[in-house]
Amino acid sequence: MANDGYKPIADYGAIGNLRSVALIGRDGSIDWCCYPHMDRASVFGALLDARKGGRFSVSAAAYDTGKQAYIEDSNVLQTSFQKGAGELTVTDVMPVSGDIFGSGNSASAAEIHRVLECKGERCEVVMEWSPRFDYARSPCRICRKNGGWIATDGKHRLSLCGLADVSVTQDEYGPTVQARFEMCEGERRVLVTRWDTEDTGCDPDRSMALLRDNTRIWQEWAHSEGAVHNEDWAGEWLPAAIRSELVFKMLAHGDTGSVAAAPTTSLPETIGGVRNWDYRYIWLRDSSLTVQALVSMGHKAEAIDLLNFLERVSAARFEQGKELQIMYGLHGEADLEEHELKHLDGYRQSRPVRIGNSAASQFQLETFGEIMNTSYELLRRGEILGEDIMSFLSQLAGYVSEVWTRPDHGIWEMQGPPRHFTYSKLMAWLALERAIELSQEFGLQGDIYTWRRERNIIRGEVLKHGYNEKVGAFVQSFDSTDLDASNLRIPLLEFLPMDDPRIQGTIDRTMAELTDNGLVYRYLNDDGLPGREGAFGICSFWLVDVLALSGRVDEAWDVFHGVVEKANHLGLFPEEFDAKTGEHLGNFPQAYTHIGLINSLLYLAYAEGREIPEYAPVGTPTHRRVRERRKA
Repeated sequence: MANDGYKPIADYGAIGNLRSVALIGRDGSIDWCCYPHMDRASVFGALLDARKGGRFSVSAAAYDTGKQAYIEDSNVLQTSFQKGAGELTVTDVMPVSGDIFGSGNSASAAEIHRVLECKGERCEVVMEWSPRFDYARSPCRICRKNGGWIATDGKHRLSLCGLADVSVTQDEYGPTVQARFEMCEGERRVLVTRWDTEDTGCDPDRSMALLRDNTRIWQEWAHSEGAVHNEDWAGEWLPAAIRSELVFKMLAHGDTGSVAAAPTTSLPETIGGVRNWDYRYIWLRDSSLTVQALVSMGHKAEAIDLLNFLERVSAARFEQGKELQIMYGLHGEADLEEHELKHLDGYRQSRPVRIGNSAASQFQLETFGEIMNTSYELLRRGEILGEDIMSFLSQLAGYVSEVWTRPDHGIWEMQGPPRHFTYSKLMAWLALERAIELSQEFGLQGDIYTWRRERNIIRGEVLKHGYNEKVGAFVQSFDSTDLDASNLRIPLLEFLPMDDPRIQGTIDRTMAELTDNGLVYRYLNDDGLPGREGAFGICSFWLVDVLALSGRVDEAWDVFHGVVEKANHLGLFPEEFDAKTGEHLGNFPQAYTHIGLINSLLYLAYAEGREIPEYAPVGTPTHRRVRERRKA
């Protein structure tokens, strides 16, 4: 633990129940948990303020950090503390029940079960339970009830059971339940904390049954029938791919099918800086890459539910005469008004702490291309999309034909006035390209003549203004000289072939100017904010993809290995890295980075001629040939 009371971001593991997620440090402390959903207010928030945020800590006495591991291919986490001949193991689970395939058929109890087991010599255990409601804004009081403890702020409650002999202390930030006790060889104890109930009953047998059941539920999902051939293409990296899909599933909402970008807010892109954002929402821009990864891993139900969610919330905006948003709440909320929590110190003094996200109101063209590409990914795999979705897609294509000439804020949500970003125009082109294909192959109705005309105009503008001869690469915005890693996706979306000199030049310039220690920055030019962010995880995987498909497979593997070795002890990735030290930065764990790992393994397998899932990834020569046959 750092001297300032904060652990490195990489020191955390995560558990979840398809509604919320808790972050647990290697010291056994739950430092982040929001109830009853991950985009609601925190009840344990020491991650963002070590003094007043609140935590639920269980560890061995006089021991700072333990060893963490997930029970194989599950989201059940174990933290072990070894001291002499004694070992304390804490197994943490957030229970989920029912059918977790897809969405809508699972249930979850808003509770955390912590199973403590002692082996060898006696173990001395220390425990701290200090709930702080509403991001530590609401005063808390704790009282004893029916052999357990109840914390409340007058509106909400959190209960704790499993301990009798405790002390309750009070400081300026609120009350804390503390305990120190010994466990002997073979002894097992269970601590349970529950949201919004006065239930203080503890049944160790029930907790053990939940632990076993949840381990099985996660393992069955990870090894579903559709995933049986994953080892053919993932090879030795199958465990990393499985961990990535489990992270994704943990960030999915069991009721709606939406997927949070990350379960945290305001973990900084620059330590001590202001680049701190709330990522507990779903971004449309992530959708097509997510669908490709999910379907390849055998999880088509999740991909379909994700598209249904995006169509539902986006169509609702259209019906109201409003523009499509780039992100939504996990239940489809459009109002994501941003606020600053000025009473919190922030992770390692990184202020401000933000909840909500003002970027939701930005106009971004790439969202249209993502939705059309997501639909295409499902239709080409034999899925039947309902009339409502097809009608919406037709409206979307018509809308893109009208608005693509507008400047926007780009995929990276740039500050300052909108610009004509090259990648944004590329995605507008993709939206119309896919709409035309969907009309030809899958019966999408609409003004195809206009779609073709506007698509061709966009293509000409991108080639004329998005490529800079002097730079020798596609650039961030029209007629600029700045590089942007998003342009690595130009050949992956088949705008130009991989062997086009302009594409290879873009790859080479990206490696020369945006890459440091094998990690890729999104961009390095001024974006209107002070400080500088870290290297971006998904961009590093995009570099892997284009190198692999360029025949530069050895270089691709070098970059891949360099990124993967930056994962933490549990195989979890953040949004960004410090390129010099490998330190994790930004919100964590990050769904987009994990999706990138799966897709990169697909492209590497394809480049090496290994067996891949039936439908070749977009950007591969095989997919290009299929499209050409359709057009013939």
